[in-house]
Amino acid sequence: MSAAEILEQGIAALGLVLPADAPPRLLAFARLLIKWNKVYNLTAIRDEAQMITHHLLDSLAVLPHLAEVGRLVDVGSGGGLPGVVLAIARPDLQVDSVETVQKKATFQNQARIELKLGNFRAHHARIESWQPADGLAVDGIISRAFADTADFVNLCAHLVGAETRLLAMKGVYPADEIARIPEGFSLARSIELQVPGLAAARHLLIMKRT
Repeated sequence: MSAAEILEQGIAALGLVLPADAPPRLLAFARLLIKWNKVYNLTAIRDEAQMITHHLLDSLAVLPHLAEVGRLVDVGSGGGLPGVVLAIARPDLQVDSVETVQKKATFQNQARIELKLGNFRAHHARIESWQPADGLAVDGIISRAFADTADFVNLCAHLVGAETRLLAMKGVYPADEIARIPEGFSLARSIELQVPGLAAARHLLIMKRT
């Protein structure tokens, strides 16, 4: 099965309706990841088919849970996951990616240019000291790479308003991490995600200020 077919079937299995130009742009992004990965070591995955399931479809699986989010901050997304993927899938979503590693932020900005993503911006900065330049409120803050949920919440707390949602993408349900959610925040919802072609547990934790 080709990469395009894997992606097409995965999008259908997730029940998503994406813009007509989204699938080819997602495939172009996967090819960029593979190309730059040879020098920048953006991801441990080298196989294109696995890139589709483990990265693209895994990122797309959270899309139905972002319906009320208009501006999203992606924290420590490395190669642009899930930020670039979500920006491609939802042109109306403004995505700010905050990445501490210069070469990874550089790759993300190159992807923005090559894929013509007017709704995506990558910033080389530490999230604890970053603020939106325009001062506008942030609806959602997402991370797919943070090792500990408490650290994620603490480092992003200065960006979290009453309506902001913190979204942590996790594997196995992290009961121990949930028990350590910092004071002043709570788990609003835990969602078990089903990612086509990925035989692994996936969960989305949605947190808010109490």
